[in-house]
Amino acid sequence: MKLKGQTIVLTGSSSGIGAEAARLFARRGARLCLVARREEQLRDVQQAIQAEGGSAFIYPCDLSDNDAIAACVAQILADHPRIDALVNNAAHSIRRPIEDALDRLHDFERTAQLNYIGAVAITLKLLPRFLEQGHGHVVNVSSLSTQIPIPLFSAYLASKSALESFTRSLQAELGHKGISTTVVYFPMVRTPMSSRTAIYKYMPMMDVKKAAGWLVEACEKRPARIARPMGKVGSVLLAAVPGPVTRLPQPLFRGMDKLLANRLKKKG
Repeated sequence: MKLKGQTIVLTGSSSGIGAEAARLFARRGARLCLVARREEQLRDVQQAIQAEGGSAFIYPCDLSDNDAIAACVAQILADHPRIDALVNNAAHSIRRPIEDALDRLHDFERTAQLNYIGAVAITLKLLPRFLEQGHGHVVNVSSLSTQIPIPLFSAYLASKSALESFTRSLQAELGHKGISTTVVYFPMVRTPMSSRTAIYKYMPMMDVKKAAGWLVEACEKRPARIARPMGKVGSVLLAAVPGPVTRLPQPLFRGMDKLLANRLKKKG
């Protein structure tokens, strides 16, 4: 699918993966509808795209507010007669043991609102336009860690798993009407979000440019999923033998956290 002339709605586009993806999409001739909470940063991304001769429109929106989402999408639909793709890239992550979250139900609610409910809300508002056109592609961002279970991210991974299930249902129900979907399973990416966890300073991560390239590939090639080989194997093993796959790697994860913490202590 050639991206030139395509209109793409991209959430979480004020920084990190989203901002880099916006620039890559624009260089391929796509028209960008940039959605994120921070208007000033959105405008910076817009101006960078325009300076290169690209086309971008900004729609500041608090994706934790469903009324704000409805108003934002209504404006996008009013401004653009055709929408070709939606990329739900915005996300919120919390790294916290379940035992430390026993009185923090709001962690799960807040994470689910942005990562799952917000993404579904935008998708539902755009679906009538997609169906009217007879085509529309939805890209939903998930995590390698839903394919290979890891500890300490229960709220984040639960929200991403829910989004994956919605994505599969969307394809199963509306694929024959021109609706296609891609789930992108990112590994850890070096972004401001991941950098909030101090011990991850010394963990090897995917760089932002490569991650952004995956989002572009999702819209160009439209596969059902984009993932690392390790994640694909993990998905098969998790489906076949969920008990061992969930249980056996846990000492390795605990050991890795200790190793990273020691490196941080020594090197700062």
